[in-house]
Amino acid sequence: MSEDPKHIIESLFFVSETPMTVDTIKNILDGETAAGIKSAIDDLVTEYEKRDGGFTLKEVAGGYQFRTQGRYNEWIKRLVKPSAPRLSKAALETLAIIAYNQPIIRSDIEHIRGVDSGGIIRMLMERKLIRVLGRKEIPGRPLIYSTTKTFLEVFELKDLKDLPTPKEIEDLSKTKLEDESDSTK
Repeated sequence: MSEDPKHIIESLFFVSETPMTVDTIKNILDGETAAGIKSAIDDLVTEYEKRDGGFTLKEVAGGYQFRTQGRYNEWIKRLVKPSAPRLSKAALETLAIIAYNQPIIRSDIEHIRGVDSGGIIRMLMERKLIRVLGRKEIPGRPLIYSTTKTFLEVFELKDLKDLPTPKEIEDLSKTKLEDESDSTK
């Protein structure tokens, strides 16, 4: 190959709308090894971190993708109007229940929430944040739900292991409450 594979890989990331895996890139680049591709990606990640510019190369949803720096969101939102409205508190609650308890059936979600969740589940499926894995082998054969790669992309997670633990969430809540009480003094 006469071109530098790192530059080819960089151009692939630039045009891709979804995170790209090493295997996907290997299928595009004839004769390149997975180790060579991973090394080139690591070099690119380092270069963009050092550059500290408007975007970076991040590992999300099992692949890599260019992402804008969070500190520029205010200006980006002025240019790009979000197409989908934000998730309601009930939708976020349902999504969190699914993320932390997957695979899970609707009756278990509703038992935890204490309310009917059919409409919210449909909306989360329409937004491709959750999917049906199959049916549980119990009477009525209910659908089994789990999160999707889109969920990982939206929340900038490499995989489900990156979800905060209940202890981390509790600590964050305590810190927020302390900050709020300090600001009222």
